[in-house]
Amino acid sequence: MSNTCIFCKIVAGAIPAKKIYEDDLVLAFHDIQPQAPVHALVIPKRHLVCLDDLGTEDRDMAGHLLERTAHVARELGVSQNGYRTLINTRQHGGQEVDHLHIHILGGKPIGPMVCR
Repeated sequence: MSNTCIFCKIVAGAIPAKKIYEDDLVLAFHDIQPQAPVHALVIPKRHLVCLDDLGTEDRDMAGHLLERTAHVARELGVSQNGYRTLINTRQHGGQEVDHLHIHILGGKPIGPMVCR
């Protein structure tokens, strides 16, 4: 856990969040600045800065993170029509919080992956 990471503070309960799902390894909550009608974040509870920090020792947790992301999307009701998952990595990838997280965006057509 990082003392300065906002997501670690949410995991610790020091900052409130509108939780959707939680278990021993992951936490899902609504984004405070939604970019779609449904916008949730799914994070590992253990502090990892970004996707690039995953190692072979993280395979089980990473698989669980992805499976729980799909579970949360179903819980939010976006699974049938579809949704986008997004993992931003570092500055050029658009990462704003230095804690690995998966965005779930849905509730409307999201559009092209990148602007043309």
